[in-house]
Amino acid sequence: MHLPKRSYLMVAGTVLLAVALGFSATVYAGHPDPITIPERTRIHVTLDQSLASNKNKAGDHFQATVNEPVVVDGKTAIPQGTHVEGRVVDARKSGHLKGRADLRLALDAVQMNGQTYDLRTTSAGRAAVSHKKRNWAWIGGGAGGGALIGALAAGGEGALIGGPIGAGAGVTVAYFTGKKDVKYPAETHLTFRLAQPATLNNKG
Repeated sequence: MHLPKRSYLMVAGTVLLAVALGFSATVYAGHPDPITIPERTRIHVTLDQSLASNKNKAGDHFQATVNEPVVVDGKTAIPQGTHVEGRVVDARKSGHLKGRADLRLALDAVQMNGQTYDLRTTSAGRAAVSHKKRNWAWIGGGAGGGALIGALAAGGEGALIGGPIGAGAGVTVAYFTGKKDVKYPAETHLTFRLAQPATLNNKG
């Protein structure tokens, strides 16, 4: 039985349409709709390396791993175990008698499905405790101890002499033991917040 030429054309058109629809479905499945993560969303990470205020400087890069999935409207936007990149925003060494150490970090990018997506987050970090109370404890304690020893050894004049000597010793101890830098060992957990929305694709 021979079909008219018009019928052949209709069959061929139907086959081509089916193939085109199938190809479109495959492409769509491989490229899902983008997910936008809202501003102020938390991103919890674990550092892959150690960082310290006396060893790192502003602009240094670091690697970390997402330790909790980021979920938006019931969909996983960033799976647990995803690698992220960050940088040191501020790093200040501790002084001996003054100058508090400070170390601040921020995330710059997330790597998923062979793609790198930019991120902009608020900084996370902390400053070291103030030197003042600790210094005064050493200096005051040294002065008091020196005065006591001087008084026991030579009475009132000994106290007058021993006080400044003890204070000087306290300053020396405070100087050589006063540096307190901020350190984050590898595997430290940190939390960042998005400073602006981030749009990315995730097949998961």
